Amino acid sequence: MSIARWLQAFLFLLALAAAAWRAPTPEAPAFTVPPALSAIDAPASFSSATLPVAAPSAHAATLAELPDGRIAAAWFAGTREGAADVAVWFSTLNRGTWSTPRQIATREGTAAATLTFVRKIGNPVLFAEGDRLHLWYVSVGLGGWAGSALNHSVSHDGGHNWTPAVRLHTSPFANISTLVRAPPLPLADGGLGLPAYHEFISKHGEWLRLAADGQIIDKVRMGHDGRTLQPAAAAFDDRHALAILRDGGPGPGRIRSVTTVDGGQDWRAANPLPLPNPNSSVALLRLRSGRLLIAGNGASNRNDLLLWVSDDDGKNWRPAPTVERADDPRVEFSYPALLQARDGSIHLAYTWHRQGIKHAVFNESWLDGQGP
Repeated sequence: MSIARWLQAFLFLLALAAAAWRAPTPEAPAFTVPPALSAIDAPASFSSATLPVAAPSAHAATLAELPDGRIAAAWFAGTREGAADVAVWFSTLNRGTWSTPRQIATREGTAAATLTFVRKIGNPVLFAEGDRLHLWYVSVGLGGWAGSALNHSVSHDGGHNWTPAVRLHTSPFANISTLVRAPPLPLADGGLGLPAYHEFISKHGEWLRLAADGQIIDKVRMGHDGRTLQPAAAAFDDRHALAILRDGGPGPGRIRSVTTVDGGQDWRAANPLPLPNPNSSVALLRLRSGRLLIAGNGASNRNDLLLWVSDDDGKNWRPAPTVERADDPRVEFSYPALLQARDGSIHLAYTWHRQGIKHAVFNESWLDGQGP
């Protein structure tokens, strides 16, 4: 056997082991779910603006609310996706104005902190927890995104300063092919449940249970019979949660779903939702009113950005007003991120033409079609 064929076979076995591996499974803690509140009765409102440009190409925004009420956004940007100059950029919204973006994670800084070779970085995820602002993002040494490793950094001052990146160990072999896209769910033991996914050879969702110090306690595969990516989760009560996933094809071209009834210890495939998905990222949010909100694309391409609402824990869905729509299929509005702030306002960030990040803010009255 040639060296090249031997190496290919060895990498294949590593990928199978990495996909199948999971740590010993401790009992799952409960989800921490805030009590449902009635939607604020207010006139419908909607506004949007493009964030300040950080670089020629931008993608994959994430949102969090800081303790002082400011909205924070992070995304990756550079000359193009995968370029060596791509960095994770950060900006905050204060009194209607976004701050000048600044870099909070770079390829060079990640390599120095983790003592590994890093060729490119991407896919940030923010999550605010008390005075801690978490940042997870992926880095690649060799190959494409399927060779990603997961990094974690924390800020204790609203994103001004960050701890050196720590590479999380998600697989005993090569520690590759763990990616993130959506924020975690808080757990009753002080830890977090972080949706993740695996891409190398097999494409499927995963659930990472993190301790309060950020270390991985458990990893669970989200069972599905097709190729799925980029899960986003919402909890209904202390044990029951829904996760929706990107349809990685070949498949029905609809949003896939999995559910858990034991706090995330086991995720079972459910029927695809009656909502389209052209192999593109989706976002899921449980509103304080108890309703569910999904953001995603239409059936054919990424040239529209749509919202759907469920009033019955995901059993039925109805369309909300359209956020973006273009006739040109080459136009892109994609990779949405959702957040509900403490004042009840709903925030949406998404990739705009691959040239920047756009932010919209609206309320539930607008979702119900009570305004323009």
